[in-house]
Amino acid sequence: MEISAKGRLEVRVTPADEGKRVSVRRLGEPGTGPEKFTDTVGVLTSWDGGVLMITRRDGETVRIPQNTLVAGKVVPAAPARRRGPAATYPELARVAARAWRPLESERLGEWELRAAVEEVPREGAPPGRAAPGERPAGTVTGRRTGFTRRANSVLPLGDPGLPLDAALAAVRRWYDERGLPAYVQTATGADGTQELLCAELERRGWVREVTAELWTGAPAPVADRAEGAQVVLSRTVDEAWLARYRRKGLSEVALRVLSSGPSVWFASVPGAGEGEPPAAIGRCVVDGRWAGFSAVEVDPGRRRQGLATAVMAALARRALDEGASAAWLQVEADNEGGRALYRALGFLPHHAYHHYRAPGEPEASGPSGRP
Repeated sequence: MEISAKGRLEVRVTPADEGKRVSVRRLGEPGTGPEKFTDTVGVLTSWDGGVLMITRRDGETVRIPQNTLVAGKVVPAAPARRRGPAATYPELARVAARAWRPLESERLGEWELRAAVEEVPREGAPPGRAAPGERPAGTVTGRRTGFTRRANSVLPLGDPGLPLDAALAAVRRWYDERGLPAYVQTATGADGTQELLCAELERRGWVREVTAELWTGAPAPVADRAEGAQVVLSRTVDEAWLARYRRKGLSEVALRVLSSGPSVWFASVPGAGEGEPPAAIGRCVVDGRWAGFSAVEVDPGRRRQGLATAVMAALARRALDEGASAAWLQVEADNEGGRALYRALGFLPHHAYHHYRAPGEPEASGPSGRP
């Protein structure tokens, strides 16, 4: 907090600091018991009508009445990382996007509109393989769906070349033409993230539906882990690998997304018996200095046996052979087991990312319900 030469707390934040990272201290709300202070660190996204709106690292917005402030100051845009690879959000966002390519994309200025559309069976349709979370054949639905929000959302890195309202209207038209709900993917909590855009979307009624985190680390310590289990690497997926992937089959659209990326590798630990799905699987995309891990899944009956670590170690060794020196992965907030594993392997959170759904659009169902 900012303390004057006379030892008194001072507020050195003004409305002109909108868009900057600030640290403020406020007095607790009246009537809530003994007086106590609360500290908030985040990006100042607005200061209107005597109320400050501050977006924290995780994307949550805190409303602070101006008359409760006792101290405040502008702080560096992002804390320095003590270990792990350094990278801005735009760099990582582009790397992650190349590792999970849509089937169709279009530029709107510096924004990228992405789609990987699948048909949802209608009533009376013949049965087929269902994607993860997809409604079974025979379900009545009036819309198409997409494989994951990442492949069916706008990646807004920069200026769309239009005023925001016009850009969002164009986004909604583009997705409506494809029978999809409109989503915008944003991020908070790092150098170059989009707290101001998040606040503008929320003011316009866009609904934040999913939040996850992107973590970074180094592949070398992961590769040094003991073998522990037989891991088979392949450039392609087979039926056995797919049988373990969220325990569902996948459409051709999903398979094309899974196989996209500069240099894609799939890993599997053979199952206990012939014809059994793999005990564990994983996927890695090597892109220059970056190796991106995803789809790390383990048979529930074989967990806590080091299989996920063995899969990641094998993929990390291959990534090192291809010249990677940094690594990233995405993990959902409620995946406690995954977060514990990745932290033990030396990964740390870099930023949070969010998917905002256009007002009035139905919530995504089926495979697009995944981040």
